[in-house]
Order: sequence, then structure tokens, then C-alpha cells
Amino acid sequence: MFLALLVSALVVALVVIGLFVFGLRRRLIQRSGGTFDCSLRWNVPEGGDASGKGWVYGVARYSGDRIAWFRVFSYAPRPRRVLERSAIEVLARRMPEGEEELALLSDAVVLACLHRGTRLELAMSEDALTGFLAWLEAAPPGQRVNVA
Repeated sequence: MFLALLVSALVVALVVIGLFVFGLRRRLIQRSGGTFDCSLRWNVPEGGDASGKGWVYGVARYSGDRIAWFRVFSYAPRPRRVLERSAIEVLARRMPEGEEELALLSDAVVLACLHRGTRLELAMSEDALTGFLAWLEAAPPGQRVNVA
């Protein structure tokens, strides 16, 4: 009986510690600069895919001429992807279609992009999209920017 209570207490303590570290990571990501909720789908096929598969919920952080993208459900301290402003080419903007509506946040807008030859899609709120496009267009003089 005592052993079962001890094991249960240890499991509860580990869950609480895990949740605390999870929340602390989120606060540390947000502390370093402007952040916004942003789902990402990497290596999208040429014709697009409205199946809702491949979307990963994350948080993006502006960091100079880069956007650091972190998975929300991860303990990793480093970003999963880093997108450089000079390498991002916006191809199209659209609303979520089909099963994507279930996979993304309710107010999301999907932005199809090309980054160093890799097709990707970013899904973010209308406000975050306005900020993202303004960040892209605010590139230093002489830097090529392609915003659709």
C-alpha cells in the first residue's frame, strides 16, 4: 500500500514538473521578442493538399532578419525551423479548405511560401499575417523581397 502511494506521488510530481517546464519554455520563447501563433506545414506538394495532414502547431518569434519557429508541444529549447527574410518568397494566400479547417485555429489564414527551394505553408491569424507581411516588406534597402 505504501509503495503504491509512493509511486503515485512520484508520477504526479513528474507530471507537475513536466508541465512547469513546458510553461517555462513558452515564457522564455516569448520573452526574447515579438511572437505569434503560427502553424507550419513543411514540404508541401506542388498542387497543395487540403487534407489537413502535416500541420504542426507552433509559435514563431521575430529575431532580426529571421523568424524562429518552435513547436508548441516540445521541450526543445532551440527552434525547429529558422526562416530567413531574404529567402522567403510568398506565393499565395488562401483560407483553410476541407479538413484543414479542423486542423488549424478558427481564424487562420494560410500563406503559401517558398524558402530556399522548399514549399511550405504558414497558418496564422489575420493580425499576425499583417505583421508578418509588414516585416517582410520592411527589409533593408537593396534586399530582394517578394510578397504576393
